[in-house]
Amino acid sequence: MLTALSIANIVLIERLDLDFDAGLGVLTGETGAGKSILLDALGLALGMRADSGLVRQGADQAQVTASFTPPASGTPLAALLTENEIGLEPGEPLLIRRSMKADGGSRAFLNDQPCSAALLREVGTHLVEIHGQHDDRGLLAPAGHRALLDAYARADTDVVAATHRAWRAADEKLAAAKAAIAEAERDREWLEHCVAELRALDPAPGEEAELAAARAAMRKGEKIAGDLGTIMEAFDGSAGGPALLRGAARRLDQLAGDHPLLAEALASLDRAIIEADEAEMRLHEAARAMEYDPGRLEAAETRLFELRAMARKHGVQPDDLAELAADLASRLDAIEGGSAGIVKLEAAVAETAAAYTHAATALSGLRAKAAVRLDAAVAGELVPLKLDAARFQTLVERLPADRWGESGIDRVEFLISTNPGAPFAPLAKIASGGELSRFILALKVALAEEGGADTIIFDEIDRGVGGAVASAIGERLARLAGAGKQLLAVTHSPQVAAKGGSHFVIAKSSEGTVTRTGVRALDSRGRREEIARMLSGSEVTEEARAQAERLLESV
Repeated sequence: MLTALSIANIVLIERLDLDFDAGLGVLTGETGAGKSILLDALGLALGMRADSGLVRQGADQAQVTASFTPPASGTPLAALLTENEIGLEPGEPLLIRRSMKADGGSRAFLNDQPCSAALLREVGTHLVEIHGQHDDRGLLAPAGHRALLDAYARADTDVVAATHRAWRAADEKLAAAKAAIAEAERDREWLEHCVAELRALDPAPGEEAELAAARAAMRKGEKIAGDLGTIMEAFDGSAGGPALLRGAARRLDQLAGDHPLLAEALASLDRAIIEADEAEMRLHEAARAMEYDPGRLEAAETRLFELRAMARKHGVQPDDLAELAADLASRLDAIEGGSAGIVKLEAAVAETAAAYTHAATALSGLRAKAAVRLDAAVAGELVPLKLDAARFQTLVERLPADRWGESGIDRVEFLISTNPGAPFAPLAKIASGGELSRFILALKVALAEEGGADTIIFDEIDRGVGGAVASAIGERLARLAGAGKQLLAVTHSPQVAAKGGSHFVIAKSSEGTVTRTGVRALDSRGRREEIARMLSGSEVTEEARAQAERLLESV
């Protein structure tokens, strides 16, 4: 709901701050006073094209700020704001600010966060509906008719949407499986060859690294075998180093008690013998580890080269050959067992398609019944609005199967015929400006609380009518406002003005060469005077005041 509007330097409006309440608010004023300027300013805040001609002459910049009650959580508007990272604290109003320079540049803000004009327009469609002489949005857009009819029918469309998603998912799985099998079938011969080849090779992760290390060790062993043998000879036999050290230790052991230094020498010799034994053990271990066997080396190299060649052939690392073998085998198995899998997937598609068709057909039936009720409800509103020759029809038409979707199997559009025998056609193509506004009012009253923005503006809906028709328009505006909507009506009709819960008068004043448009809220006495003016013209008579009083009392 629109709670406040602040306008600066828009055409004839120098500065204007307005507060709005729920219910029906009316805006009146003499022709040319500037009522359209007010709507243009609000339209600018709602994302309409920024026209530099709106900037007040002599001003560098124009600005409009509109304040709305915060959207309830879970609503499409709340989701839209969240999606675009527009922060909104609990209870905080939604503020829209649009500024425009005289050179044509403009900037837009949602809660002081910069946003595009496109986002502003999208947000605006959730906040305000403006119905006027050239309205091409809101109820005139067929894209929204199906959702309005569903809301009127109290239809639960979530089941249809869910079953459609399940159907599409099953169908996509089936298509993917068929494509995979077709691709695999084309490659069957190649797959069979590759699987057989890889199974024969039987690669294992980490095998390439182990073979490379063993090959390197054996090749080193081949290279140092002679040197290692010579070294080992120094340790072997009675003439070897360890044997000589042990003999010396035995002789020195007999002399160690004769002098302390001999004892120390014996201790050092014992340590040398231990180290020599350790060295001999390590040499034997190294010799075994690096033992050169031409047959083993050849086998390791052959296996290593086979692994690397296979890896190059398939464009993978040697360690990935085992995984590749499993993958190719599964693709081959899919060909063999593919028919059974396809049968299951086809059954799933048939089952989900049947569930969707059942749910969508039931929804279509609800729509058809609701369309009859809606047509009757709108028809009941047409005669009092001087549209007694017109007919309204809610078209519920079955779509081709390839256009079925989450919203069901129907196309819904509101159609009218303005003359007896004339064919039905879309609202915007048939009705004149005044008729169109009254048709929209009739439809909005029939739909009552179902869908649409919380704030609705009717611009001169009473154009060209008066008397009982104007009273009927006023009554329906008030009834619609009482259904939880905020209505603002720009009107020239005293009968409509009298139905307002709040009343604003728009007036133009001049000081020398400066002309300004102002808006002020009227109290009860001011309302009586303004309605009397609307009744009598430039000179307000007592009779007009009395008649205005009667109109106000009849509310």
